[in-house]
Amino acid sequence: MTAPKVQLLLTGNELMTGDIVDSNSAMIAEQLKELGLEISRKVTIADDLTLLVNEINQLAEQADILIINGGLGPTVDDLTAQALAQATKVELTEHAHALEHVTAWCKKRGATLNKPNLKQAILPQDCDIIANRQGSAVGFKVNHLNCDIYCTPGVPRELKTMLIEQIKPDIIKKIPAELVTDVTRLQVFGLGESTLQKMVDEQLPDWPNEIDLGFRAGMPLLEVKLTTNSQQAHQQKIYWQEKMSQLLGDHLIAKIEDTPLSLAKHVLKNLTKNNLTITTAESCTGGLIASMLTKEAGASQSFEAGFVTYSNAMKTKLLGVDEKILNEHGAVSKATVIAMATGALAQSSADLVIAVSGIAGPEGGSKEKPVGTVWLAWGSKDNLKTVGLLMPLPRSYFQKYVASIGLDLIRRDLIASQESPQYIIERLLK
Repeated sequence: MTAPKVQLLLTGNELMTGDIVDSNSAMIAEQLKELGLEISRKVTIADDLTLLVNEINQLAEQADILIINGGLGPTVDDLTAQALAQATKVELTEHAHALEHVTAWCKKRGATLNKPNLKQAILPQDCDIIANRQGSAVGFKVNHLNCDIYCTPGVPRELKTMLIEQIKPDIIKKIPAELVTDVTRLQVFGLGESTLQKMVDEQLPDWPNEIDLGFRAGMPLLEVKLTTNSQQAHQQKIYWQEKMSQLLGDHLIAKIEDTPLSLAKHVLKNLTKNNLTITTAESCTGGLIASMLTKEAGASQSFEAGFVTYSNAMKTKLLGVDEKILNEHGAVSKATVIAMATGALAQSSADLVIAVSGIAGPEGGSKEKPVGTVWLAWGSKDNLKTVGLLMPLPRSYFQKYVASIGLDLIRRDLIASQESPQYIIERLLK
């Protein structure tokens, strides 16, 4: 038994001139790797019909699977559909499902359905549609020279969704069961790669070689991957995944089923589940927590209001923070974030709050309160908690991490966590 041979064709003048940096091929390779597949050949060419037709024919002769990326848009230099029709010797026709999609896409945005839009519904006859729930151009699939050819959009987020939700499940059917790679992906917050590796080494020293353990650092979430390449190892992984989950504790956000959810989305889901609402009072994060929440669709169901009170005067005017508290304790203090949180709850009808005030730097610190000092308050009116942390990080990283910590602390409350997260153990103010 051998795995299907995969090749990749990227098209676009912008790729050839360097106006666009190719990140899509890395994304495709990463997604295929989770199936145990590797790209044996990658070709990048300009928007030239003759070149496209020739390359499609050559690559299809040598591969079981060919992924074409780019050239599905509405402009004259988007030639993938035309090239596939010529290569497969079929007519270009108006595809009913593609027309329905682009019509709905335009209507949703209040745009006029024009001739360039309609071009995206003209596809090779009898091709199979690959839905695109984010963009105007559908993808499509044809079989040519016993090679399955998947045509995908060049927009990275559209491509990724299409790969995860449709193309990968279709490709899995072509892989012999004995060769199927199984990947379990876990979202983690509050543990770094080195810390987690140390925990594994010390607490799971007999981790089996048959289960490949990998880490992918991100901001704010770390991804832990458990990969197996045989049926026996797949069964063995069930036990070790449970061991890993116990090791991670409440640092484990979720198992990734399809597209990873953001930390804010997990918070919103738990708020909705518990029929609760939230407000924010931010200083050093400048509204980032509110932004992370409202970036998610449906946030209005759970998010009441956000207050960005950067100056002391606005802390007093908008949130009612007593000037005496600010004078005696300073803006970055336990007393101030409690007052900010209490004020935000009073000004809104929310059930829960996150309040934060800190010194993001690079200036503004002192011996008593160095750069990286931050106080957070979170919870409800009757159960408000606080913590002071020292996080001497670059300004933008500090803001993102502090905002994420605020969300994680609320998440932990919503799941009734009794654990102390690693970032409090390591960063607690002395």
